[in-house]
Amino acid sequence: MSSTAEKASELQRLHAAPELLVLVNVWDVVSATVVAQAPGTTALATASHSIASSLGYPDGEVIPRDEMLAAVGRIAAATDLPVTADLEAGYGDAGDTVRRAIDLGVVGANIEDQMKPLPDAVAAVEAVVRAGEAAGVPFALNARTDAFLRAGDRDPAEVLADAIERGRAYLDAGATCFFAPGKLDEDQVEALVDALGPQKVSLIAIPGAIPLTDMQRLGVARVSFGPWSQNVALTALSSLVASAYDGGGVPDGTQRLN
Repeated sequence: MSSTAEKASELQRLHAAPELLVLVNVWDVVSATVVAQAPGTTALATASHSIASSLGYPDGEVIPRDEMLAAVGRIAAATDLPVTADLEAGYGDAGDTVRRAIDLGVVGANIEDQMKPLPDAVAAVEAVVRAGEAAGVPFALNARTDAFLRAGDRDPAEVLADAIERGRAYLDAGATCFFAPGKLDEDQVEALVDALGPQKVSLIAIPGAIPLTDMQRLGVARVSFGPWSQNVALTALSSLVASAYDGGGVPDGTQRLN
């Protein structure tokens, strides 16, 4: 069994490697087990939206911090792979939340800025970095901006410039990677990578997103799936329900994975 520090070092290596780090997000032990057993899986990432939904909460830090940490802790305990957790905005204290997550074996995290004033967002990044240093763990912080998600009717060039400014600030403060979720086109991704450097930008795979092969070509470090992996699973469940009510049954080819 690898130590927490060893797992953290491996997660840092995976971010820095030229190959795109592909993280299909999980939300409980059984989904983590299925993803971990798939050939090619090198690390696991939790999805806060999916965990909250599975426990009956809406997204957006409504779930109590203790419940979120308990869920990611169970996932970390179930695998020897590095686990990075989506910890939303840190539940009011990003540094302490990450400290507690490290104690549970988590070696990386998403922390979102919620478009707070830049000094406040940078302070949260610095608090997370200090928590990792205090624990003796090279913690992999995927510092997220909501610039694109909350763009509204702002000028796209202004939104991109805002994202780049925040990305530079978070990376300078010690973040491993800069996460810019949203439906970005190739030009926007290329601009981010040009401004921040290869293996420094993290994206999300959503319907209509650029292909993962293009992300790799452009120098993106990491891609995750957020709640979409859970939506794929729930779509399959919904299809089974419709088939059953129509007189069908379990689809041919269904595997027993648990």
